[in-house]
Amino acid sequence: MTAGPITAPPVTTGAVLEPVDTSEAALRRLTSSLAANAERYDRTGEFPWDSIQAVHDAGILTLGIGTRYGGRDLSLTEAARVMQALGRGDPSVALLTAMTLFQHLAQAKAPRWPDALYRKVVRDSQKGPVLMNAVRAEPEWGAPARGGLPATKVSRTADGWRLNGRKAYGTGSEGLAYHLVWAVTDEAATGDGEPLVGHLIVPGDSPGIEVIRTWDHLGLRASSTHDIVYADVEVPAENFPGVPVSEAGRDAAGFLGVGLSLMALYVGVARAAQEFFVTFANDRVPTSLGRPIASTERIQTIAGEIEAQLVQAEEVLYGLAGRIDAGDEQALQRAAIAKLLITRSAITAVQTAGPCPDLLSIKRHQQGRCRLARRTHRSRREDSRAVPRAAGRRDGIVDIACGRPAGQGRHARRRGRHEMWRPLRVSSCSVVLFGIAAPYGIRS
Repeated sequence: MTAGPITAPPVTTGAVLEPVDTSEAALRRLTSSLAANAERYDRTGEFPWDSIQAVHDAGILTLGIGTRYGGRDLSLTEAARVMQALGRGDPSVALLTAMTLFQHLAQAKAPRWPDALYRKVVRDSQKGPVLMNAVRAEPEWGAPARGGLPATKVSRTADGWRLNGRKAYGTGSEGLAYHLVWAVTDEAATGDGEPLVGHLIVPGDSPGIEVIRTWDHLGLRASSTHDIVYADVEVPAENFPGVPVSEAGRDAAGFLGVGLSLMALYVGVARAAQEFFVTFANDRVPTSLGRPIASTERIQTIAGEIEAQLVQAEEVLYGLAGRIDAGDEQALQRAAIAKLLITRSAITAVQTAGPCPDLLSIKRHQQGRCRLARRTHRSRREDSRAVPRAAGRRDGIVDIACGRPAGQGRHARRRGRHEMWRPLRVSSCSVVLFGIAAPYGIRS
């Protein structure tokens, strides 16, 4: 019995999948559909089946399927647009979707699945949601990116492989049709004493899989990122495309661009927060002020700062995505740094709303979810406010000619600021990305 990379199947002209509408109008409709259920799923922590079904009905879960299986090419730019729209509606659903799309893209680029099994995935994906994810992290080991070998083992059997181990942070755990479990052989399997490592393809309904509901975090509560225990799970021999440990990770650089599209999810999160902020600022009319707080210089400046950060994130994201799509190798090498810059801008955009205390008045079960937004907004020189304030006015913040009595401008602003401390019911969460937390999903 041997294991190793699976040879790419010949190109075939099978049934072509139904076309997927990723126009701006279609994505806006999907965003609204997901947003309608997002707060409910976030509060309960239930698996978001209704929203996953909506994503399936829109055809999004078949994006990334390669042309040899009836799909079409998916550009990085299109993937980013889709991820931003989903993130704006429900980040948990967006993350679950992204993990599935990434598996399709990986199969299209470097086939690892047995051909017959993947064709079954494609057929089933036309009938209902088929979620997949690579389950890699472990409670003591952490993530594979930090080096080392997993404690999760696969051993030979007469008919294939037997899997044993425990994984942590298995996003989608309760709804995965297929787990791609990062594991290592428990004995030499290559003839030269070197173990094999790779993703074991495990159907989600296999006996021996147990989900331990450990995910009780402040954010992404509907992502089902629980621990998973695999106890004597049997899989066919062809389901383990393992490679010698010394060869593992050699093709990782080719997938940097795919990871860039995931950052669009967090830009969508920040855009949702911005939408809430603008709506609130236009609707909030303190008695002492007598007009919407959106008409004040302070709020207009904040709105402009938020827009500036998001424009920066989107320019980096879509500018680099377009260059990668065009085959620019230098752009691909910059993807890792771009991910940091995009995420940093999205976080800063949400944090900038921190001076608005209404956004921080959260109920007991939500306390702490906006903790980073509590950072005091630092004072700025007047000459640094002009451009952001102008941008804030253009960004939907109303511009009211209020005719303030002379000498009362500063006091009026101060009264308005204190008045803003009255509580407002909001739903917000925080996501953690490479150790960085950001509020998301803010809705009235």
